[in-house]
Amino acid sequence: MRLEGADPARVDPDLAAVFKTQEETWGETLGPYLLYARRPSVFKAVRGMWDGLKASGLIEPALKALLNRRVAALNGCVF
Repeated sequence: MRLEGADPARVDPDLAAVFKTQEETWGETLGPYLLYARRPSVFKAVRGMWDGLKASGLIEPALKALLNRRVAALNGCVF
């Protein structure tokens, strides 16, 4: 990243809980979320979007997995 992300050890407890879940799931905190955490209101808005999509049931789990892989590939991510 061109900008330094937030220090996970120094963030709001709500954000820290998300980071802990990411570490358990992916083995590390995801870079974009470290950047979002520089502004907690932005972080919470992004999480709200994903939580809303999940609650709506509009995107099936299989499609979500395909979308995540496609976006990761477009971003040069190693997932």
